[in-house]
Amino acid sequence: MDVTPPRKLSELFLGFLAIGARSFGGVMPWAHRTMVEERRWLTQADFAETIGLCQFLPGPNIGNASIVLGKRWFGVAGSIVAFLGLMALPFIWVLALFIFYSDFSSIAAVRSVVIGVGAAGAGLFMGTAIKLGRPLAKKPAALVLIAACFLCVAIARISLLIVVPVGLAVAVLAARRKWL
Repeated sequence: MDVTPPRKLSELFLGFLAIGARSFGGVMPWAHRTMVEERRWLTQADFAETIGLCQFLPGPNIGNASIVLGKRWFGVAGSIVAFLGLMALPFIWVLALFIFYSDFSSIAAVRSVVIGVGAAGAGLFMGTAIKLGRPLAKKPAALVLIAACFLCVAIARISLLIVVPVGLAVAVLAARRKWL
């Protein structure tokens, strides 16, 4: 796949604005679609690696990705432009929806819509997780690491403050031995 990063700050801003504008219920599916499938700014592997880094950093994954990618392509100005593009419309919409919801939250139909949007967001997140996980399915060591992290966090209830650094150390060792 040919990759063509954005050529101008305006293109970067509009790309992240499009991601933010369509990100009801979860931003990851729209970020993937925009950056990998539509605009072809990144390969599937580069997207997965960037998101992996941004998940390790504190803060929202795609917010971090906008800063990292903006910096990669245009320096500090790109970081600022990409982040503002990503957050501009959601900021306005959240304020507007809060005003609406605070007035109408007692109506059962409104509460049902909110629950439905949450379920749709969960489905979008799961679909994106499957897309991101496909390249890893060919690497047994990666599957073992994923399963171990899941079991530690979801079943054993071990803190992410412990699981993330240990998982990172194991991943680095596995990568050095060419298992990943």
